[in-house]
Amino acid sequence: MSVAPTSEPSLVAAATSAGTSAGTSAGAAATEGRLFGLTWAHLLNDGAANYLPGVLPAVLVSVHEPVRMAGALVAALIVGQALQPAVGWVADRIGGRNMVAIGLAISSLGGGLLGTVHSIGPLVVVLLAIGVGSALFHPQALAAVRSMVNGRTGFLTSVFLVGGELGRGIWPTAASLVATHLGLGALWIMAVPGLATVGLVYRWAPKLPPRARTGTAIRWSEHARPLALLIAYRGPRALTTYGLATFIPILWHVRGGSLVEGASVITTMITVGVVGNLWGGHLADRLGRRTVLVSSAVATSALVFPVVYLRGALVWVAAGLLGTALFLTASTTVLLGQDIFPENRSMGSGIALGLANGIGALLVLVIGLFVRDTDIVPIFWVLAGLSLATVVPALAFPRRLMR
Repeated sequence: MSVAPTSEPSLVAAATSAGTSAGTSAGAAATEGRLFGLTWAHLLNDGAANYLPGVLPAVLVSVHEPVRMAGALVAALIVGQALQPAVGWVADRIGGRNMVAIGLAISSLGGGLLGTVHSIGPLVVVLLAIGVGSALFHPQALAAVRSMVNGRTGFLTSVFLVGGELGRGIWPTAASLVATHLGLGALWIMAVPGLATVGLVYRWAPKLPPRARTGTAIRWSEHARPLALLIAYRGPRALTTYGLATFIPILWHVRGGSLVEGASVITTMITVGVVGNLWGGHLADRLGRRTVLVSSAVATSALVFPVVYLRGALVWVAAGLLGTALFLTASTTVLLGQDIFPENRSMGSGIALGLANGIGALLVLVIGLFVRDTDIVPIFWVLAGLSLATVVPALAFPRRLMR
């Protein structure tokens, strides 16, 4: 029985196709594994770097400071993140992945030391160190994630950012439980997972190539207007986020609630906000970035008040909705920063996150000075108004960035 002469080539082609498909699937699975590994590292870094609000009432008592110092302490924690644009510029020049590992180590170690200091000076030093660690971690990690994804950049960047939001959400309550049952000195426990993960970062993060010094120069004059709009949008939004995280537990404490209950409101707001983070990336891919920016600003402003004025279980429901609205723009603003500065994406994401967060931190310090120990409700009206005002820069972004 004869065999058609085309059978063998067809079988070879089919086998080659199957092998290529299997290789592609294996490569995709490996990429997903590394992406989730970096997401886990992001969770631990941002958890250690942001759990202060969950124990802030106890920390203020420990260092014998009044409520109006809350904003200053949170500002000291966050202001170091303003270094992210400079760190991003350096990260792009040197490449590699060392900054991701070093940043995670510093953030985790600083978070573990937070409960061991009992005077304002050393506490500020520890908080500043935590902020520097976080600044080192983010730009190179975000550039690594972008280099790994192919298509659906909004959604897959959201996946990575979800790790950070979960850390920021879960760690305040976890820290409040440790402080309540074991004391502030036992907060060293919070450092263990991050320090244990530092070595694994070298397995998960791709080794980025250094950008040549003779590469494309940054066109500052061309980028000035969209950069100003990004800061005008992200700065007040960062203030709203950090202001809520700072003053909601204190509001709860003033009203007679426990440390853990106040922290759990923040945990609910931020962890449920993961829905907004993922949904926002998807909506930006489907409907455009402007729709997401405006919707988030308006919804956040409206949902601040239920969290402040409601009682009982409805507070946690309102906090979840507020978090969803608040974090709807997380991936969109990072991608905006990268697209504004295509010559240096690490610096662009550093501006979108770090510089804006640093501005927000300084504004938290300023408004915190006007807080009264017995009535801090007016602060929430200011936060809601500033969130609503960011609709203006959102509408002014150039169309080319709003795809």
